Amino acid sequence: MVTVEVPVVDLILETPRLILREFVLDDWRAVHEYASDPEVTRYLSWGPNDEAASQHFVAAVITKRREQPRSVYDLAVTLRETGKLIGGCGIYRQRFGEGELGYCLHRSYWNRGYMTEAVRAFLEWAFTEGGFHRIYARCHPANTASARVMEKNGMKKEGCLRDHMYKDGRWSDALLYAILEDEWREFSGKNRNE
Repeated sequence: MVTVEVPVVDLILETPRLILREFVLDDWRAVHEYASDPEVTRYLSWGPNDEAASQHFVAAVITKRREQPRSVYDLAVTLRETGKLIGGCGIYRQRFGEGELGYCLHRSYWNRGYMTEAVRAFLEWAFTEGGFHRIYARCHPANTASARVMEKNGMKKEGCLRDHMYKDGRWSDALLYAILEDEWREFSGKNRNE
């Protein structure tokens, strides 16, 4: 049997202020800057990371990028002007054209619209080139900033998943948001005309 290796194609998304690119091994230190911050990971199901966990995350993302068919699209969020890595954003393919959205941003860059911009670019790609039909995301009920990112991108709150997240010996609820392909097309069309 002959094995044919499929070339890995890098996914790069650009916005006015950001470039979302594939992670490289040297990114682990920049990832660790935000992934080790207890305030950044406060409402997430993981973290704060030690150095080994940050290194493992970056290595795992790079490995998963090579899988065929690809199901993990995890990108480094970098500033267009300087190339500085300030966060991560990803979509994880589930079954039947559904994907889960996740994101994390260095605390020094909160409240500037960067993650809203990154998520918008990712949703555009997911529904125009990625073959997705539905994208969903979850956030802790107290994480109002994350909920705003989703709402600003046309995602609708579908409900509350009770005792859905377990961290540090405690269960917490999670709010569920989602957007469908046709809703994205309507939302993005309205935003282009404004």
